Parts: sequence; C-alpha cells; structure tokens
Amino acid sequence: MKNVFYVDDCSKSVSPPEAVISLIKKTKSLCEKGGFNLHKFISNHKAVIDTIPHKDRSKDLQDLDITKGILPVERALGVQWCVESDTLQFRVEVKDKPLARRGILSTVSFVFDPLGMLHQIILQELSRDGADWDDKVPEPLRSRWERRRADLALLSSLKIPRCYKPERFGELKSVELHHFSDASKDTYAQCSYPWLIDHSDQIHCPLVMAKSRFAPLKPVTIPRLELTAALVSVKTSSILQRELEYDQITEVYWTDSKVVIGYINNDARRSHVFVANRVQ
Repeated sequence: MKNVFYVDDCSKSVSPPEAVISLIKKTKSLCEKGGFNLHKFISNHKAVIDTIPHKDRSKDLQDLDITKGILPVERALGVQWCVESDTLQFRVEVKDKPLARRGILSTVSFVFDPLGMLHQIILQELSRDGADWDDKVPEPLRSRWERRRADLALLSSLKIPRCYKPERFGELKSVELHHFSDASKDTYAQCSYPWLIDHSDQIHCPLVMAKSRFAPLKPVTIPRLELTAALVSVKTSSILQRELEYDQITEVYWTDSKVVIGYINNDARRSHVFVANRVQ
C-alpha cells in the first residue's frame, strides 16, 4: 500500500482476477481499521467488478449493467484510461486561443502527457527569436503551428495499451530494459523499452517511458547534448527500476555518439566541469 497509493488514489495491476478480488477485500479491510472507507473501485475485468458492492464501485459503474454495457473511460492519476479496451489515451479539447506565444503554450499545456509521448518545438523557436508573450506569431511559424494545432485533434484516436505484457503472453523468462538517447541542435531525448521474453520464447517490446527536453537557448555543442541525453536515460532508469516490479532486470544503454563513450571511459585526464558533472 505504501508503494501504490498516490495521495488518495490507488493504482495496482495484478493477475489473475482472483488475486484482484482478494487484494480489494484486504486493502479495504485494512483501511477500515484506520477509519478510512476505501471505495470507487474499477477494474478492466468484469468478473472483478461483479464482486464489488454497487456502493463501492466507481460512480460511472453504479448504474451500469456490466453484462450489457460498455465500460467507461476513467481518469487514472490524470491519465485517460479506456477501461473497455484497457488502453491509455489523450483527452484533447482544442480551444481558440490567440496566435501568440501565450496562446500556443496554453494549448500545448492542456494535453497531459506524463509518459512523454508528445513534444512541441515551436515554443522554443519563439523564445529564441525573442518573441513577447502576446506578439503575433510570424510566418512561417504561424503556418506550422496551425498545422500542428489541427493535428492535435487526431490524438483523441491514439490508444496506447496499458499493460506491457500482451494478454496471452506467458510467464516471463527474462526482462531487459533498453534505453536509447539522442540529441540534435534543438532538442535531446531518450526512450526506454522493456524487452520481454516468456518461456515459449515469445518476445514483446513496448515503449514504457520517454523524456524530451529543449536544448538551451545558449548554444551547446552536439557532443555535450548527447552526453546530457545519456544522463536523462540514467535518471529514467532509476525511476523504472523503482516502479517496475520485475526481478533481475538487465539494463542496456544505447547512444550513437562515440564522443559520449569516450567521455564515460576517460580516466586519463580531467574533463571540463560541464562534462565531469554529467559523467559522474
């Protein structure tokens, strides 16, 4: 319970359904000992929902006939969760905002994206050009933003499987975490994939997390940005090691920069402070 509660929200994945039912009963009983009524339960498995009293179900499930109705879309820690298809998705409501730096930031920030699936670079270009918050966006950035803004509506149809293991995937034989990092003059980023192999030698490799950052407005060399991206990979790894409940994870870090490899392996001479701090 210490690991899966965030304030008053509990999010936990277990299998099979019998384990979920047992977990709900034990957790609710434990909370009652402290005077807390744990309720508003929801599950993507209808057999689990059927065992939960109506008063303890999520609000959208209390009047729903689960044998006939379609399970609703819920919010799990701010993320849209389509319970019926067990996928995560984006809620996009594009409103008319002034074509200025302030309006663009408002529109981009409205899309909640904790997994790092999206990235907008136009704001950085406006900052680099010294645009004020309410200045009109100049061409050709104006045309690019209008195309991006129209594309935002398409995010509503993007569905990302919540579970990293496919439904018929067997018991795991080995787990590897592969972290890729890269950089350009405008941005640096990383993405992490678990490489899952079951006892039937089936392989599955979903995207688990990504991070993207703008390059500083003050020019920084590409090798230094590549090193900074590698550092983001290491920090992301520490998060995933803590949150993923896999045993004996093997980790592999990937970079296409030989300079970064040289920085890390260098023990012959001292590096500049910028490099030394990140290598450390």
